[in-house]
Amino acid sequence: MRLFVAAFGLSIASLTPAVAETAKAPVQLAPHRAVYDLSLLRAGGSNGVENAKGRIAMEFGGDACDGYTLKYRQVTILTGSESGANTMDVQTATYETGDGRTMHFKSTSVRQGMIKDSEVDGDAKIGPDGMLNVDLKQPRKTAFGATGETVFPTEHLKRLIEAGRRGDTTLSVRVYDGSNKGDKVYDTLGLIGRKIEPGTALTSLEEAVRKGDLASLARWPITISYFEDGKGDRTPVYRISFELFENGISRDLRLDYGDFSLKGELKSLDVQKTSGCAR
Repeated sequence: MRLFVAAFGLSIASLTPAVAETAKAPVQLAPHRAVYDLSLLRAGGSNGVENAKGRIAMEFGGDACDGYTLKYRQVTILTGSESGANTMDVQTATYETGDGRTMHFKSTSVRQGMIKDSEVDGDAKIGPDGMLNVDLKQPRKTAFGATGETVFPTEHLKRLIEAGRRGDTTLSVRVYDGSNKGDKVYDTLGLIGRKIEPGTALTSLEEAVRKGDLASLARWPITISYFEDGKGDRTPVYRISFELFENGISRDLRLDYGDFSLKGELKSLDVQKTSGCAR
């Protein structure tokens, strides 16, 4: 979402007070490593899931000057009385330039430790008009484009924080993250709850959060629903909820896959020093 301001006929002097009043420091995302333990939150539907466990391990690094890197791995074991145990192992690595215009992504999904469900490898660029162009190497060599403004995941995260700072309650934006087979753009609707002031409700925070400096930061409850682009059916294909700190770190995950949902509890957190990039 872009904000265009038409100020024809106004002098710089007349604009200065408004700019000074609304200017805020840019969002600074913290490089960090985080581990979340997964457990079953809700079961139901036709897939027969009765129990679940797993782990998410992620490492986020970089800054707006050098770009952002993400290494993400999620191992989930779903168990049903009829299907038995089914293990899914998803690994993703991405690089996004600091201006949010270019992303390289690579992911692998493995089932039962030996069956490779999918491998995705590609590059995506966003033009000056916000339009998306994707070049895929895997699962097959192809290229496609998408009209309408689209953002990548790190830019999406920044916009959620900016919206929370403004006191907005929703954020609607199209997102491309290279997931699935790399061929989908998602319409997203983010619901942003009331700001939780620093130092509030500390007893509800995990030990990994309390022992660091996160308790001194503001945070917001966030729910993001992902919809297939252009589909008439507006049932989300995926929904995620979490508390988002002002530096981009998340806690209290809820991953809703429709037939079942998982809870993610932050078990360990290692926050590195920011580089001081001022962009």
